[in-house]
Amino acid sequence: MKRSTIQRRQDAERERIDHCQAVLRRVVRQARPTPDFGKALEEAGRGFSGEVVRDPQVWHPQMKTRDAARLRLAAARHLFALYPVPGMLEQIWIDDTGLDAAEVRLRRQWYVTVARGRSLYKSDASPWLSRREVHAFLHATPGLDFDEAFWEAIACSGTADAAMALRIARSKIARVPRDEIGFWRGVVRFFCANPVSPERIDDLCDYLAECRRHDPGYRLEGRTLPALTRRMNEWHHDLAAIERIEATQRRAHGRGPHPWAVDASWAGSPLADWEWAPSSKDAKAKGERFVVRQLKRADELVTESRELRHCVSTYAGKCIAGKASIWSLRRCTKDRIDRLLTIEVDPQDRAVQVRGFGNRPARDDERQVVERWARARGISWR
Repeated sequence: MKRSTIQRRQDAERERIDHCQAVLRRVVRQARPTPDFGKALEEAGRGFSGEVVRDPQVWHPQMKTRDAARLRLAAARHLFALYPVPGMLEQIWIDDTGLDAAEVRLRRQWYVTVARGRSLYKSDASPWLSRREVHAFLHATPGLDFDEAFWEAIACSGTADAAMALRIARSKIARVPRDEIGFWRGVVRFFCANPVSPERIDDLCDYLAECRRHDPGYRLEGRTLPALTRRMNEWHHDLAAIERIEATQRRAHGRGPHPWAVDASWAGSPLADWEWAPSSKDAKAKGERFVVRQLKRADELVTESRELRHCVSTYAGKCIAGKASIWSLRRCTKDRIDRLLTIEVDPQDRAVQVRGFGNRPARDDERQVVERWARARGISWR
């Protein structure tokens, strides 16, 4: 049925009104929720009810912010603060990203202790900081976070140079685990006595962390900056060599995901490692034994090359391709382990090269051990 002109005009008017209302719904600002003061008080006081110095019910701040973090800090100030607190301690109420529950609890406890005017050293900090260091921590350089202020305080106890202490605080030392504070205190003292640039501090920290990972008993006592720098440069050289070996693996096996591409290792020879201990009559030291171990990882090959000062790390391509296996002869005693020889074995189980430090040939006593190993594993060697 044909619609009249009046009906068409009414339909058009209704469509126009619906469109206008839809636009208004999109652009009209929604009513802002009121600040949740109760939630802020509950979050700030959780676990510290016995430390509260003011009645939570009388807190009626004239705050317009809806930011939960800022409300939580304001609630903490109301509940605990009788005295001003440094900013790096207040930060824990604003942002605890990346911190576990124990660390959040510790930092909030430190805030409460300082806010109430109690001794931070006596109450909480004595396991890590001295009285002097606690004082320096509470008067840290503005702008530092908790960890940076912590390590600046330790650095201040080792040097009167405030700029040096600040460089240390802003280095990677500020991110080391606090449960290894004994070792890293020694590192801070080392840098206080041997001032270097922030970039060099970070480079050396990476190297020292790697040394610590391989040897939990590693210490800096008796070491010099030139010697440490030389060792660090060797480590960087080793890392570059390992990267080249990994690149060789990728070229040999393609660019897809492979299990050996993760740790730069290869299958190697099926022959087992070997160990022999001379009789007590023939042994030259207590607990003497000889071990021949196959090297099947990039880092092992690079370390062997560096320790014996030869070029066996360049043989990684042959190992990856299955054209050679590399073995290390070591003499072990009760007190130490000495690398003696590096041996290359071809796929036909023939020992084609035997070299010691600086590519020297095997000595007579070492040849006898190698011959014993060769007979035990069916390896031919002239």
